[in-house]
Amino acid sequence: MNFYITSGTYEFLEKIMNKYPQETMILMQNTQTSVLIHETQKKSVFGSPRKYEVISQSGELENKGMVNLFNIPISDEGKPVFEFNFAKQIQSIKDAPGFIAYRFLKPKKGDTYILLTLWTDESYFKHWKGSNGYQTIIDSFPTENPLSSNQLFNGGAYETEYTIPSKENNNAPQ
Repeated sequence: MNFYITSGTYEFLEKIMNKYPQETMILMQNTQTSVLIHETQKKSVFGSPRKYEVISQSGELENKGMVNLFNIPISDEGKPVFEFNFAKQIQSIKDAPGFIAYRFLKPKKGDTYILLTLWTDESYFKHWKGSNGYQTIIDSFPTENPLSSNQLFNGGAYETEYTIPSKENNNAPQ
């Protein structure tokens, strides 16, 4: 499965999404940017997207809720070990209350993997962040520059959070 990410203005991305209603796309935003994701077996309709391969997944992507992207820079030498270990660790998330879906994404270019998680709302995500399952996963990643002796990571892991606007709830830009 292919996974593509592009960013731009909310209005521009909304036009792209509306032009391809048969495609699996989610439009989301935070205070800094708007992002459109596209999951497909084919090529993306985006002009110049960031390209990923779905390594592991659970649940169906829905156009509602809250999305967290956990970005993890991995060295070329460490990729096979990271993929094997992380794919096992992430399985525990499926039982978390409010969990809708996840995608474990491998970059087609570059070094930054992404764990995309979709939640019913932010309160469920915050609850999961306080769980032992989350700590087990996160404790294995450096959040600062990695120690020189650790050859797995190319840098610190970081998160970005997005909401999926809903015109019915009046939280989409007008």
